Amino acid sequence: MNYEKIIELVHSTKKIIMDQEMAHDVTIKGAADYVTKVDVAVQEYLRHELEKISPEVILLAEEQENNNLDKTKSYWILDPIDGTTNLIHDYQMSAVSLALYVDGKIIFGVVYNPFTEETFHAVRTQGAFLNGRSIHVSHRESFADCIISLGSCPYEKDKAKWLFPIFEKVFMETADFRRSASAALDLCYTATGRVDGYFEYNLKPWDYAAGSLIVKEAGGIITDWNGREVPYLENASILVSTPEIYEKLKAFL
Repeated sequence: MNYEKIIELVHSTKKIIMDQEMAHDVTIKGAADYVTKVDVAVQEYLRHELEKISPEVILLAEEQENNNLDKTKSYWILDPIDGTTNLIHDYQMSAVSLALYVDGKIIFGVVYNPFTEETFHAVRTQGAFLNGRSIHVSHRESFADCIISLGSCPYEKDKAKWLFPIFEKVFMETADFRRSASAALDLCYTATGRVDGYFEYNLKPWDYAAGSLIVKEAGGIITDWNGREVPYLENASILVSTPEIYEKLKAFL
């Protein structure tokens, strides 16, 4: 597989993403859950182009039905726009997230934010990179000095009474919180040391697949909240951190 070609393909979605008219053509899927014409257009464009490159690989993507998934098959796992609400509000924290799943593992991942022109990518066993530069997690020793990203679970606001006390406990023992509203970018920001950890309840595979490999290759840890390996083809509550603070952060969940 020519991964440089795949990265170039992801970069070529920028023209679609920057179309303000399409970004403001919004359909409501559920509570705080939106899809724009940009999401659909990026997904269909990448579907078409990826089929040319690897017709044997199935597309698993946000804006479609994903039924009868088989762990023995190969999948492109795509979030055409991670951070759709951000896109609608021109918050400029939205990314294309694409991963390649083969033999039960993620072997390639790329996350591209066209607003900042930052491209995070990793190939299994070959390290993690930001715009071609090698990146690593922070390895900060003191939990009190750490910054933690979180996801507030906006699609399931009934969970707030349970989740927000967890957020408060973590907040009181760390330097501060961050909230980007893009799981893919939160994972990548952990990989590059901008934050020291990240956790979020009930993510979809396309939210975390690419970023999971990028974090691992940057020296971080990613599990579900129970400390198990993430499933990739299923929803999971995700915990990401440096090795130094993993047990401390996990104890809050």
